[in-house]
Amino acid sequence: MRLTVIGIGLMGGSLALSLKKKGLVSNVIGVDHNLEHQKLALQLGIVDEIMSLEEAIAASDLIAIATPINVAESLLPTILNLVNKQVVFDLGSTKESIVGIAKAHINKGRFVPTHPMWGTEFSGPTAAQDDAFVDKATIICNKEQVDKDALELVEKMYQALGMHMLYMDAIKHDIHVAYVSHISHITSFALANTVLEKEKESDAIFELASSGFESTVRLAKSNAEMWVPIFMQNKENVLDVLNEHISQLKKFKASLEKENPDYLLELIQNANKIKRILK
Repeated sequence: MRLTVIGIGLMGGSLALSLKKKGLVSNVIGVDHNLEHQKLALQLGIVDEIMSLEEAIAASDLIAIATPINVAESLLPTILNLVNKQVVFDLGSTKESIVGIAKAHINKGRFVPTHPMWGTEFSGPTAAQDDAFVDKATIICNKEQVDKDALELVEKMYQALGMHMLYMDAIKHDIHVAYVSHISHITSFALANTVLEKEKESDAIFELASSGFESTVRLAKSNAEMWVPIFMQNKENVLDVLNEHISQLKKFKASLEKENPDYLLELIQNANKIKRILK
C-alpha cells in the first residue's frame, strides 16, 4: 500500500514512521510546502519521495492530511476532486467544519474524519516518533457518511498501530475536546505569559521553577500555527469552557481575598475528585 502524507510534521511524520515500522506501507510520499521539512523528512527516512499534491494522490492508495486544520479544510475539496478509489483521512483536532465540507462533496464517502488523541509540544519532522500511537485512542466522526471499504481500511490501520477507536458525532467531538484538550493549551499559554511577565522583574523565577511548573506549562511550547486555527474553529465551545474556567479562578481569588480557608479547602477537595477519573 502506498501512503501519501500531506504535512510532514509531528503527526504526519509519526504516522508515516509508525506505519513503516509495522510494515503496513510499501512507500511513503511526502507533500509539504516547507522545503526544509521536505529535506528533513527524506533524510530521516520518514518519506521515500516528495511529490506535488496531484502527483502524490494519483500514485497513492491512502492519503493522510496532517496539516493545520485551516489548511486541511482548504485542501480537502481539491483532494476529493482528484480521488477515485483512494481513501483520504485527516488527523485534525476539530471536526464539525471539515465534516461539513466533506458532506457537500460528491466523493464524501472516500473521506474518513479522524482525530488520534496523541501529540506533544514539539513540531516538525524531527519531532516524529515511530511508536506515537500505541495504546492511544482515535476518534472517528460521522462514520455513516463514509464508504464501508474506506472506513474499514482506516480502522484496520489504526488497530494495527495499537490504537482503540471511539465513534462520535463531529459536533459532540468538538465539545468534548474543548474540555479535555483545548482548555489545557489555553491555560498553559496563559500561565506562560503570566510568568514571562513576572520574569521581567525577577530572573530567579525560572531558577526556582519546579517539575510541577514545568509539567503545567509544557504545552505552552506547542506550535502557534497549529493552535490558532484550532481555537478559532472551535471558538464557541472554547469560549464556553473558558468562561467556566475563569469562574473557577474567581472562586479561588475570592477565597483568598476574603481570607476564607474553609472555602479554599472545599475548592481543592472538590478538585481532588478528579482522582476517580485520572489515576
